[in-house]
Amino acid sequence: MVTLNKIYTKSGDKGTTALATGERVAKHALRIESYGTVDETNSVIGIVRLHTGAMPKLDAMLARIQNELFDLGADLATPEKDEKLDWEPLRILEAQVTRLEAEIDEMNAALEPLRSFVLPGGTPAAAHLHLARTVCRRAERQVTALMEGPHERVNEAALRYLNRLSDFLFVAARYANLGEDGTGPGDVMWVPGATR
Repeated sequence: MVTLNKIYTKSGDKGTTALATGERVAKHALRIESYGTVDETNSVIGIVRLHTGAMPKLDAMLARIQNELFDLGADLATPEKDEKLDWEPLRILEAQVTRLEAEIDEMNAALEPLRSFVLPGGTPAAAHLHLARTVCRRAERQVTALMEGPHERVNEAALRYLNRLSDFLFVAARYANLGEDGTGPGDVMWVPGATR
């Protein structure tokens, strides 16, 4: 369990921060950027949830995802190493990826097939879900870059989780525009060349 008695420690005043293993790295290190962007995704989902009161099913999914994004941050903050740690690190599990897939399928079943690309917008919930999706995609790009770094290992389920989460957020935006009762305005569609 985490205990935070003091918020400022001054330990980062010289531009470094500690990983979960205690190792200090630059605050701009790719691993820090990666879990920082996961945190940013979580913050945007917090904004989404200001607009999901009338959609309890979606709100419950997003509440669970917010907790899982803290798990993902803990996973990324604990580099995989050959030497054994004194504790069991928190890792994203394949079951969490599978759950996202099931929820995507459930929401998608209520939606019409797409015949064009969707513009980010519509209801406030949908617009913010699209923002969360783009931040999540950035996190995914950072994690893939991290995985290619020398001496860097990342839980592969963590990358799959991010990939699936961005898909979830896209479908959730469409679902939010339709509404859980099916009476919403629906998607805002891209019309190619409409302003030429």
